[in-house]
Amino acid sequence: MSLKDQITEDMKTAMRAKDSERLGTIRLLLSAMKQKEVDERITLDDVAVVAIIDKMIKQRKDSVAAFELAKRQDLVDKETAEIGVLQAYLPARMSPQELTAAVQAIVLSLGAKGPGDMGKVMGAVKAQLAGKADMGQVSAAVKAALAA
Repeated sequence: MSLKDQITEDMKTAMRAKDSERLGTIRLLLSAMKQKEVDERITLDDVAVVAIIDKMIKQRKDSVAAFELAKRQDLVDKETAEIGVLQAYLPARMSPQELTAAVQAIVLSLGAKGPGDMGKVMGAVKAQLAGKADMGQVSAAVKAALAA
């Protein structure tokens, strides 16, 4: 079963269970997926769905930071709950050690040296580690590997 089908089934389950918070988040996700399909006239595969989920989680983390500054705990709780629902659809993430090892292997295979090769390395890393690691952590690992 594809990730898209799993999300659709989870929406139906949330409807039956009358779990309105989970249902709302899943509907937002399905809406973002449908929008991407319509805009680009494609059918999403699991990698594209994971990219959409990553983007939505990043948006919610940014919102949490803003709401904490505004001292709006009710909104912080809502966004945090949405992050929890979305993270359930992500594949298992790499540990920091695995991430560092993978980035160093890619840097060596490309023969990259110095910060000038950051773009080249990030392109290769994104292709190999999409959905397996947070891109913010990947970027930090690439910077560290190129600085060494």
